[in-house]
Amino acid sequence: LCVTDLANILFCTDETEFRNFIVWLEDQKIRHYKIEDRGNLRNIPSSGWPKSFEQYLQDVNCPFTVEERQESVDWLLGLAVRLEYGDNVEKYKNCPPATATETEKPSDPLIHLDSSNPDFKAGVLGLASLLKIQRHDDYLVMLKAIRILIQERLTPEAIAKASQSKEGLPVALDKHILGFDTGDATLNEAAQILRLLHIEDLRDLQTRINEAIVAVQAVIADPKTDHRLGKVGR
Repeated sequence: LCVTDLANILFCTDETEFRNFIVWLEDQKIRHYKIEDRGNLRNIPSSGWPKSFEQYLQDVNCPFTVEERQESVDWLLGLAVRLEYGDNVEKYKNCPPATATETEKPSDPLIHLDSSNPDFKAGVLGLASLLKIQRHDDYLVMLKAIRILIQERLTPEAIAKASQSKEGLPVALDKHILGFDTGDATLNEAAQILRLLHIEDLRDLQTRINEAIVAVQAVIADPKTDHRLGKVGR
């Protein structure tokens, strides 16, 4: 799967990709049904597929409904990971555990909370709904997501940074060729402004892409993509 396909699946924006992904999970990882019983789920173009998916969620005891697609995908992925680990315990149990560095705190205070408390669950759900955070069957996971969002977006420093106004340089519209004529001078100016704003957005996107490429190169450390690492090729 490419990044675009994965995004379409996670955000459920492509129906065909979503259905194929569910079938792949069942065929390759979860394998709850016998092979001969997977026909309805594999019938991707069928108008009755949503009913088959609803039945599948019930059969695997998923706590979410077909309407809660993002949550159900997240839950099914977690189930697939658990089953994959169960099938390959010897392989994964030998993986060295991550060791905490000196700068890291010895423990997370959230682990001491009673996640089974009804008041705790209600409070977490209320915050998640208010902040528009995706629901999860593990309330501690939701609480951690809430904490991250608050730390990154709602601290006084983050709010102050976001509220800083950016003053741009004045632009002479008559020096920029629109390339077409709407027949109305006001509309022409509006179109020129929209085009300039679009170009600015594209520049910002290109900058972010370049930053992402640099970050990936730093992780994979491939001499073919980083000249600082030495000779190119073999």
